[in-house]
Amino acid sequence: MNFPWLLQMAWRDSRRNRARLLLFISSVVLGIAALVAIYSLGDNLRQNIDNQAAELLGADLEISGSRPAGTRMQKLIDSLGTQRSEERSFASMIYFPKNGGSRLAQVRALKGEFPYYGELETQPATAAQAFRDQRQALVDQTLMLQYGAQVGDSIRLGEITFAIAGVLLKAPGQTGISTTVAPSVYIPLRYLEQTGLAQKGSRINYRYYFQLAPKTDAGGLVKLIKPRLDVEGLRYETIESQKEDTGRSFRDLTRFLALVGFIALLLGCIGVASAIHIYVREKLNSIAVLRCLGVKASQAFLIYLIQITGIGIIGSVIGAVLGTVIQQFLPLVIEDFLPIEVTTDISWSAIGQGLVLGVLISILFALLPLLSIRKISPLNVLRASYEPTGRATDPVAWVVYALIVLFIFGFTLLQMKDWREAAVFTGSVLGAFFVLIGMAMLLMWLVRRFFPASWSYLWRQGLANLYRPNNQTAILMVAIGLGTAFICTLYFVQGILLSRVTLSSSGNQPNIVLFDIQSAQRDEVVALARQQGLPVNQTVPIVNMRLEEVNGNTALEAQKDTTIEVPRWLFGREYRVTFRDSLTASEKVTEGAWQGVAPATGLAPVSLEQGFARRSNIEIGDTLSFNVQGTLIPTVVSSFREVDWNRLQTNFVVVFPTGVLEQAPQFHVLLTHVPSQEVSARFQQAVVRQFPNISIIDLGLILKVLDDLFEKIGFVIRFMAGFSILTGLVVLVASVLISKYQRIQESVLLRTLGASRRQIFVITALEYFFLGALAAATGILLALAGSWALARYNFETEFQPQFLPVLIIFVLVSLITVIIGLVNSRGILSRPPLEVLRQDV
Repeated sequence: MNFPWLLQMAWRDSRRNRARLLLFISSVVLGIAALVAIYSLGDNLRQNIDNQAAELLGADLEISGSRPAGTRMQKLIDSLGTQRSEERSFASMIYFPKNGGSRLAQVRALKGEFPYYGELETQPATAAQAFRDQRQALVDQTLMLQYGAQVGDSIRLGEITFAIAGVLLKAPGQTGISTTVAPSVYIPLRYLEQTGLAQKGSRINYRYYFQLAPKTDAGGLVKLIKPRLDVEGLRYETIESQKEDTGRSFRDLTRFLALVGFIALLLGCIGVASAIHIYVREKLNSIAVLRCLGVKASQAFLIYLIQITGIGIIGSVIGAVLGTVIQQFLPLVIEDFLPIEVTTDISWSAIGQGLVLGVLISILFALLPLLSIRKISPLNVLRASYEPTGRATDPVAWVVYALIVLFIFGFTLLQMKDWREAAVFTGSVLGAFFVLIGMAMLLMWLVRRFFPASWSYLWRQGLANLYRPNNQTAILMVAIGLGTAFICTLYFVQGILLSRVTLSSSGNQPNIVLFDIQSAQRDEVVALARQQGLPVNQTVPIVNMRLEEVNGNTALEAQKDTTIEVPRWLFGREYRVTFRDSLTASEKVTEGAWQGVAPATGLAPVSLEQGFARRSNIEIGDTLSFNVQGTLIPTVVSSFREVDWNRLQTNFVVVFPTGVLEQAPQFHVLLTHVPSQEVSARFQQAVVRQFPNISIIDLGLILKVLDDLFEKIGFVIRFMAGFSILTGLVVLVASVLISKYQRIQESVLLRTLGASRRQIFVITALEYFFLGALAAATGILLALAGSWALARYNFETEFQPQFLPVLIIFVLVSLITVIIGLVNSRGILSRPPLEVLRQDV
């Protein structure tokens, strides 16, 4: 094959076309940049999670549960570790006497020297230790800023007042989003009882932190005590398990973003394939001359394959450098989601992956047009216009198509780790491509078949350019249409998520929830709400209980006997159930019969949510035995319910009939509707002053937090989807310039026939307007169809898109396409008519 000679020929042939080859390079740069940035971010996240896992947990071992440890478990806890700390956390209202403000916060009552790794970052720094010894509190900086509080001010928590010892800046495992949703307040554990907030029915989470002796195998220790923890319904966390859980969460994020970046790379490679197709057609004479001089078809093929390989290498290197630069800024975008500090070191493995991926996929897509070189014969010198290349019937082309599909599937499988999900993604990408290409083909056929002969010449010429030889309709429909579809789908899904919450609070729907109301307080709280002129939409009793037996089988028996098809997680959780004599508007019975009143004798009939029953392998007629603070209540499953979880009201997995739980320890939830923020603030202040144990959820605040959260998530995804849009624009630029020679001939012929520069300008503008508008419209239609399917089948809600932003996107994409097309075509307008004669000579 004489590789040095082939390399020399590839270099010589490229000398007249290097500017054009640089355009090929630009098509793959952005896709590689996106992937290298995401891979680098993933590598840095893994490295930082590994290095900071101990600070994330703050201890070697954490044991937690929803009830205090019993006597036997307490002995085990007291025997573990060299140092121990205890924390009780719960949601509660805090009150700022200075300005009368109140807010739901996560109260953490702490005993011991936790954290053992990392620290509670406070201002002043001494407050992290000082608050433990006095009646003082650490208050999250979000709350301090919201209510204008300062160190030395006070907060009231339940029945007692705490001095603010310092501002809490950071705690183990804390993220920016978590502090916005539920800001933390730390107090010493010994003052918890005095607050009056630890009552029967209070939802308190009990945590025990341990520092183990050096060289202790935390995993081995957990294996030893796990059976006892399971029996008590306690959870555990070690540094290794924390590392795995945190890494899994962000691994899913980076995989998703990598798939978005991969789409940008695919678009770029489609642009490369289209551009190389035109490039090879322009090289027909040169290749035919080489064949006349004795060059074999395989040698001619390799000459241009070497060129494309060089393009892939250079483009991948530039993309890797750009991606490494972009990665320095990505942590700033997602820092609110991260419980760790992320360093931005250069990831050589990510750069290596980007280089290999860029070269491989560039060659794969370039092979399709390059295969036609093998069919070019020396006779093309004499009849270049009539000699077919034969690529359409080349069986090798089908092999290349199969390799491309396998490559896409293999890359997706590496990201998703599930062949079904990989197959769905691959099918979706191919489906979108086929739809866009099909629309382009349909458009060209419709324009050719129903050509508007009555339109003016300029409009007819602009439309005719959509199906002329070397047209760009298909490639631009795919590149611009798919990018537009990504942006619009993101916008629609964000709107679906927000509308689900907004609709649930619209009109007279409840937007304030009061919980932890004790039975003795219920009537007084109802009276207070009515005194404030607020409706009482619903009051619901709630009883905490645990499941002891399913069809007579306990957790221990289900664990020993594998033939018992009862999930063990059924026994480890705490159930919050209610009792009533009728169904609510958000429920309907799907199987069995609802019984609202318990019979005088026999098992109490209960109703289960159908999804929970299906996951638990529970059928109608099965028996369940619940434990309510030591009292066993035998029940039988009488019905399954379908529950609309989207509605803002109290929905339950298990519902008892009346006549069973009335005397059980319970608390109540009240739902009401406030017409304004001022009324909400006044009502919350009155509740906190009279009933400090009651917690309040303000849906208006939650909506604001959700809006901010979706906006940040949306920005990250839009940022990545932007690579697809930019790649589409680069492909547009490249496609215009690649076909510039044909454009010069057409322009000169029009000028020779008497067309003015203005007329040629209008024809060009109309062509690119049609291309941009139709590509954007197709992308929007794809987004509408996909978003409707998501709303209908995934979110189970009504899809009501807002069309003004979509119209703005449509206009912007169309204008950008026209502007780029005109800017890159400006040189054509200045060509003199004699140029067509010189080209022929």
